[in-house]
Amino acid sequence: MTATTSKHALAASALACGLALSLGACDGGREYTVPPEACGVPVGEKALDPFLVDGKELKVLGKPLATSKGNCAIWVDEWLVVNLRLEKVDKLYDPMDESEEFRFKNRAKVKDVPFGGLGAVGDFNAMVSTECAAPDAKFVIAYVEISLESSGDVTRRRENIESFALDFVPKAKKTLGCTA
Repeated sequence: MTATTSKHALAASALACGLALSLGACDGGREYTVPPEACGVPVGEKALDPFLVDGKELKVLGKPLATSKGNCAIWVDEWLVVNLRLEKVDKLYDPMDESEEFRFKNRAKVKDVPFGGLGAVGDFNAMVSTECAAPDAKFVIAYVEISLESSGDVTRRRENIESFALDFVPKAKKTLGCTA
C-alpha cells in the first residue's frame, strides 16, 4: 500500500465512521426505541428528538397524567430528558404573570398558541395554560421541563422546548377528554 493509498483509505475510514456516528452505529448512539406515549399521552418522536441523547435505555417513570397529579419523567440511562406535568384548574393562568416568573430563566411569551391559550418558554422549560372544558377541568396547565444540564445553543433549545410543548399539549388535552 502506498502512502497516498493509505491516506485515502484512512480518510475513507474516518468518513465512514463519522457517518456511522451520525447514524448512531459507531461508538455510542441510541440503542433504545422511543415509545409512542409517555404516561398515557402520545409523544411525537420528532418533537422529542432534540432532547434525546445517546444511550442504552429509555425509561418513562410516572403514572398516567390524565389520572394523577404527579410528574412523568423521560430518562435516557441516568439523564433526565423531559419532565412533564399536567394540572387541571378552574381558571386560565397566564405564564407571563408576575406570580409565575419564578418558574423560568429568561422567560418569553409564546406568541402563537395554535390551539388557544397562553404560553411562555424559558431556557429549560415551557408552561402552557389552555381551555379544556372537561367534566373535571375547565382549564389545563402543561409544564414541560428539560434537564438543567442541557447545553448547546440556547436559542435553538428554547425553540425546541416550545415546539415540543405545542406538539404535546393538544395530545394531552385529547387524553384528558377536553372538548375545547
